[in-house]
Amino acid sequence: MKGLHGIAFILLIIGGLNWLLTAFGWGIGNLFAEGSMITKVIYVLVGLAAIVEIFNHKALCKKCEATGMGTPTSN
Repeated sequence: MKGLHGIAFILLIIGGLNWLLTAFGWGIGNLFAEGSMITKVIYVLVGLAAIVEIFNHKALCKKCEATGMGTPTSN
């Protein structure tokens, strides 16, 4: 599971940088032909990485574990 988290994290970094570059008229979509299979595969992998992180972040994040984020507290 730790390896999957690492891959997902790297893909999320790539996706975030792509959004930054897209804001300035660059980005992965502009490097390849519009609608190319390579671009679609990259976008799908980044999207899947986000889904993996949504479901696994709480279990794998040391900061969330240390602060108790996500754990219900009784008042």
